[in-house]
Amino acid sequence: MLRAEGVSKQFAGITALEGAGLEVGAGEVVGLVGPNGSGKSTLLNAMSGFMRPDAGEISFAGRRIERMRPWKVAELGLRRTFQLPQMPEKMTVLEVMLAGAPLPRGDSAWVSLLRPRAVVAEQGEALARARKLLAELTLLELGNHPAAMLSGGQQKLLSLGAVLMGEPRMLLLDEPTAGVNPTLRRVLVERLRRVHESGTALVIVEHDMGFVAELCERCYVLDKGSVITCCPPSELASDARVVEAYLGSAQGAVRVAPQPGVGAR
Repeated sequence: MLRAEGVSKQFAGITALEGAGLEVGAGEVVGLVGPNGSGKSTLLNAMSGFMRPDAGEISFAGRRIERMRPWKVAELGLRRTFQLPQMPEKMTVLEVMLAGAPLPRGDSAWVSLLRPRAVVAEQGEALARARKLLAELTLLELGNHPAAMLSGGQQKLLSLGAVLMGEPRMLLLDEPTAGVNPTLRRVLVERLRRVHESGTALVIVEHDMGFVAELCERCYVLDKGSVITCCPPSELASDARVVEAYLGSAQGAVRVAPQPGVGAR
């Protein structure tokens, strides 16, 4: 469904990506890991339309997207979240959710005049879906609160809810558990599991290796802008290149396994 080939990007002469590539099939859960500065977020930006690569090809569902605007990529069903979500200061939690819904019929004054019942029905459906998702994300009671006043973890959940309003075919998630407390992390894990079970593919950039081991079927590892391997999470700690580039020295290698009490299902 998603394919990136030979993607390269430089910033002021510094190489962020050099011939990077990956493939993600429909319904897969794929991790994208690597040390800080390895190019993970840059690759996500390129695949979601927020940055044009200097070279390479990116396609989604058979269409070239490396030169598409972000909203056009989103319309195809490829949506993303950000490592540090920034919420509008003058919008409520519920309003942010509704902003993530597909463009309604009521965006046209002409349609609103000619088909008012259809517009009202669509608005009702969007409200019902937003409230349902907020309930699943434990945010329903905060629906009328300013979105910018939420905690960092709650904003992560809200950003996930907003992208789910569009019923995407694939989600790109940039460090979804960073700064999230254990309670909200559990909510996030369970929600992402249900999203995957509904048929949505996931690409997850993450440093929490327990989270990666719990959800991902396989992982691409980036180092210095290039993919050095792709393997199941259980094999990461035994790959010498990964140990050297990401997990540290062989003597200090991190055990890649689900966190206590979170075992894979």
